[in-house]
Amino acid sequence: MAENKLHPGDQLPHFILNDENHQPVNIASIKGKFLILYFYRKDDTPGCVKEACSFRDSFQDLVDAGAVVYGVSSDKPDSHAQFKAKYHLPFSLLSDTAGELRKLLGVPSDLFGLLPGRVTYIFDPNGRLVKEFKSQLSPEKHVKEALKVIAGKESA
Repeated sequence: MAENKLHPGDQLPHFILNDENHQPVNIASIKGKFLILYFYRKDDTPGCVKEACSFRDSFQDLVDAGAVVYGVSSDKPDSHAQFKAKYHLPFSLLSDTAGELRKLLGVPSDLFGLLPGRVTYIFDPNGRLVKEFKSQLSPEKHVKEALKVIAGKESA
């Protein structure tokens, strides 16, 4: 079966995933705000720590610009809770343990399919994809790209 692939202008598919508190997050409840979904490999690994902390350090700017942020990996909620507490992350981490959301959005793998891809998706307040940013080796650039998009300094 071919994986889905979102393109700019595509509508965010509906999904529900548990957060670090084992609470279901229904993505349909996010309305009228930019939505940033950043996919990362694994809690508490060096690149993923850099990426999470860069989103943490820019979190207020993102919120002020009207965005909601979620980190997504295949780790279980308890792992996410420890990761979130250790690095004082102000946003929720979603558990995609079966990789269903990765498949639904078509998140590509890296390193010949050996690593889950590091991809950030930015959706506009109407739920349409504005930008996809992929970089395994520059984790801090993900938040910079997101800020450019939601600040209106970059078009799709």
